[in-house]
Amino acid sequence: MIPDTQMITKFQELIKKATGKKISRQEALEKGAKFLRLVELTYKPMTESEFQKLQERRKETGDLKT
Repeated sequence: MIPDTQMITKFQELIKKATGKKISRQEALEKGAKFLRLVELTYKPMTESEFQKLQERRKETGDLKT
C-alpha cells in the first residue's frame, strides 16, 4: 500500500500530536511506508475457526468471563 496525500498529512498530524515535532512530507512518507510494511509483516488476521478455538481455550483457563 502506497500512502496517498491525505494519509501523509494525517500521519504528519499524528506525529506532531504525539511528539510535538513537525516532520516533512518526505519524512512522513518514508516513516509511514515503513510503518505500513511493519504492520503487513506482523499482522495476521484470525479466522473464525481460530477465534472459536481461542474463546474455548480462554473459557478453559478462566480468562474469559461468561
